[in-house]
Amino acid sequence: MPDALNSLLLSRRDVEFLLFEWLDVARLSERAEFAEHSRQTFDAALDIYFEIAHAEFAPHNKKVDRQPPQLVGENVESIPEQRAALRSFAEAGLLAACQKETLGGMSLPYVVERAGLAFVLAACPTTAAYAFLTIANANLLLTYGTPSQIERFARPMLEGKWTGTMCLSEPHAGSSLADITSRAERQSDGSYRLTGNKMWISGGDHDLADNIVHLVLAKVPDERGALRPGVGGISLFIVPKYTPGTDGQRGERNDVVVAGLNHKMGYRGTSNCLLNFGEGRYRPGGQAGAIGELIGEEGRGLAYMFQMMNEARITVGLGAAAIGYTGYLHAVDYARNRKQGRLPGQRNPESPPVRLIDHADVRRMLLAQKSFVEGALALVLFSAMLVDEVHTASDAEAQRARQLLELLTPITKSWPSKWGLAANDLAIQVHGGYGYTQDYNVEQFYRDNRLNPIHEGTFGIQAIDLLGRKVGAADAMADLADRIGHTVTQASAVPELAEEAAALRDAWSRVLKTTRSLQAIPDATLRLANASCYLDAFGHVVVAWLWLDQAVIATRRIEGTDAAFYRGKLAACRYFYRWELPRVDRWLGLLDPVERTPLDTADEWFA
Repeated sequence: MPDALNSLLLSRRDVEFLLFEWLDVARLSERAEFAEHSRQTFDAALDIYFEIAHAEFAPHNKKVDRQPPQLVGENVESIPEQRAALRSFAEAGLLAACQKETLGGMSLPYVVERAGLAFVLAACPTTAAYAFLTIANANLLLTYGTPSQIERFARPMLEGKWTGTMCLSEPHAGSSLADITSRAERQSDGSYRLTGNKMWISGGDHDLADNIVHLVLAKVPDERGALRPGVGGISLFIVPKYTPGTDGQRGERNDVVVAGLNHKMGYRGTSNCLLNFGEGRYRPGGQAGAIGELIGEEGRGLAYMFQMMNEARITVGLGAAAIGYTGYLHAVDYARNRKQGRLPGQRNPESPPVRLIDHADVRRMLLAQKSFVEGALALVLFSAMLVDEVHTASDAEAQRARQLLELLTPITKSWPSKWGLAANDLAIQVHGGYGYTQDYNVEQFYRDNRLNPIHEGTFGIQAIDLLGRKVGAADAMADLADRIGHTVTQASAVPELAEEAAALRDAWSRVLKTTRSLQAIPDATLRLANASCYLDAFGHVVVAWLWLDQAVIATRRIEGTDAAFYRGKLAACRYFYRWELPRVDRWLGLLDPVERTPLDTADEWFA
């Protein structure tokens, strides 16, 4: 197993910088919830994630891409390495890492747990997906489930005996959840019988655990048998593959079957299923219909599911950052070891070839990747820290963190998904022709990461959410403005960062001006027509802020023993400001005024 200095998954040094020098995560141990922890216990937890990622997940990443889960008869079969990796993950207590001891947990802060999970996502994101979906499923039940539901469903998942999914989309509806038609019929015993089809269900069936707990969105028909239109009629149900037995083990087979697997370009190691509920293939209790238990109240299902959806969005951003990051480290390693060509000033053909990294254009591509992936990881860990603030800070600070987290969630999901993928694209380019062969890992990284701009709400959907709803939260916008202003003030006092400070101040000012102009447009169709440009611009300014905030710390430490690390931080920050932040003007220029070409182009013009 490689040591921290030689790992090609993530930079352990960067993770430690982000957690302990930038976010000052160690101060969380001053709070009652984390009183048993310290910097030493946080490091020990990261060691566990690091070791399991390298020993259990990374070795089968390429194999599971070439030998993805298969539907054999009625069941999905996976390579044995996946089950072994997930067992090791569970036995180390990592499924319950953030939970209290009563649930088998270690009360780890969410930000430390997500930082550790990033190593596993970089090692094999498709096997890790089963784990993070299970964690999110259990977290939802811990929030909204009854004590009985927690004991019968959440506990077995946190122990690694069962896994969990989220079943939202349907073949005809896609992301439009208002249009789902899955039905949940009330039964005399208080349970429900579900019928319908669910599409794109990650981990929907497999042989990696003894049971699968599906969280299913469905509508309860009214007294006329009709389904209420819109999202207001959606409820949330627990629908296990096997009903729980009285002894805590799995019981009778439920009426849930796999209708087929989706064959994906990437993330091939995670089964992706079309599930049929209630078709009568199995008859639990002697009748057709999948047995489900209501979570909370009828009609509030989507509100409950948003907890899992938002956790999944943060984790999708984390996975995109991690896959981009490992691609970047592979590109750096290749560029340092591959010798090819000579520098423009070397005219002697007998002179030895230079390393790829000696070419300025290769260093440009590496700097771009570094600025994208380290910026993306900083964004996700900052958001994860806000989750800890929501749960452990004083009431006022928790509310402040909650509002800012809601504002940043579309960006936390979408920015890493777009720019982590851009980093993977550049990693292939650095490898040249070898990059698009299966002999090297970077082509798989690209294919895996290409799904993340679609996972958990497409880029366009997140953009509409940001512009159409989230930036309307005045308190969150004011808080973000205060934080950016604080960083600008600090950086302005550092001569080598004064130019970046001025650029950030001007870019944020223009974002605010454009936001006001857009909010003044009464026609929602026109206002949101170019929302993707708004998300691009807003995201770039937020990441520029996070880069400058890190750079302020780096300038204080560039004369120490770790000077190369801090100078690398400053170089990446400078690159982002010189090469990336100028894009913001172009994006905002398409918003104020709104450029109408896409909106006005007629269907029949697309020949």
